Amino acid sequence: MKFLAKKYWGLTLFSIIILFILILPLRAQTKIPKASLPVLTTSAGQSNDVNTVNIILEEAGIKYDYCDVPDVDLIKSGVGLADRESGPGFHVEVYTDLSKYPKGTPYKTIIFAIGASLKGMGASGLTVETEEARLKRIVDYCQKNNIFIIAVHVGGSALRGAPGSDNERMIDAVAPYANYIIVTKDSNKDGRFTNIAKARNIPLTEVDYALDLVKIFKEVFQ
Repeated sequence: MKFLAKKYWGLTLFSIIILFILILPLRAQTKIPKASLPVLTTSAGQSNDVNTVNIILEEAGIKYDYCDVPDVDLIKSGVGLADRESGPGFHVEVYTDLSKYPKGTPYKTIIFAIGASLKGMGASGLTVETEEARLKRIVDYCQKNNIFIIAVHVGGSALRGAPGSDNERMIDAVAPYANYIIVTKDSNKDGRFTNIAKARNIPLTEVDYALDLVKIFKEVFQ
């Protein structure tokens, strides 16, 4: 009987350990937060990665407005971006469903694609300093008006750098103030985004490839 009792408790303990191992990864995964439409996409640093984000939203079937260099006054104008015409260093695209969200409807979410490009900033008449200042104004406005901020970094190690570099400054300008951070593993090799998320208690999702964001965005905006 003692042998059977020991065997029974041994099996029970083994089962508990296995169950714990199976459950632990599920608990470790970040719960994907929910965000609301309408959504505006923009760049933090003027890299081409914002085009990747826009393509991903299209693949996910999510309508959006886009502007490469919006400032607070433009964001205040809401859906349709006040019919602004694109000009030198300024580009606007409007795809939001106007039957659901008429022109002027306030944005509920802004997605920042983080990544610095001196060429892109130059074409938009920006410097690193003026881009940082623009981002700060937008972030401040979002926080004061309960606009959900999603920070996305899909450029990998190519759009990372040493502390104080252009790319890192763009990360500093947005990521610590985001409500949700999404990155590729290659963008987070040094754990920088993980550290920011832990320090600020921000939900973080790390994916293998940029296209994995299609599923993520569908869940975020469902």
